Amino acid sequence: MRENVLWSLIVVFVPFSLVSIGGGPSIFAGIQHQSVEVYHWVTAREFVDLFAIARAAPGPGSMLVTLLGWKVAGWTGAIVATLALFIPSSLLCYGVTKMWNHYRGRHWHTALESGLAPIGAGLILAGVFAVFRIAGAGILSWAVAGVAAAILAWRPTLNPLILLAGGAAAFAIWHGMVPL
Repeated sequence: MRENVLWSLIVVFVPFSLVSIGGGPSIFAGIQHQSVEVYHWVTAREFVDLFAIARAAPGPGSMLVTLLGWKVAGWTGAIVATLALFIPSSLLCYGVTKMWNHYRGRHWHTALESGLAPIGAGLILAGVFAVFRIAGAGILSWAVAGVAAAILAWRPTLNPLILLAGGAAAFAIWHGMVPL
């Protein structure tokens, strides 16, 4: 039984590793679908909780996969899930980088690079929608996220902790925790 679960972790996370254009956030929607709706490893609420822990902890947000592996099969699951997500893409990146640098400056190279940017952005946006949907995010959540995204687009060097504090303040005021 345990081998089947470990194999399932590999089967799910290796393909995500190879299509994570734009980084870890680009595959969160797919990870949520597989772990909640297909394999039923966690509930929607547990996924949101693990997602929050992964985002708050130091390191990449894709460490969500480590937490899912741990939830499913303990330490062995955490190791298998993490390796399944990071090793294939690392090997692919190494090989592609070698070839990519060889062809730098060619017309098709520039066109391909320009075409992949919106795909990565779209995959990240799909991940945001998936997390908001299962978290039951209301209008304030969407508004705060939209304002934060607009501010970061306008001032990309702004420390995100300022936006985090602003969002927390907005929610505190909204829920009456801070009197006006």
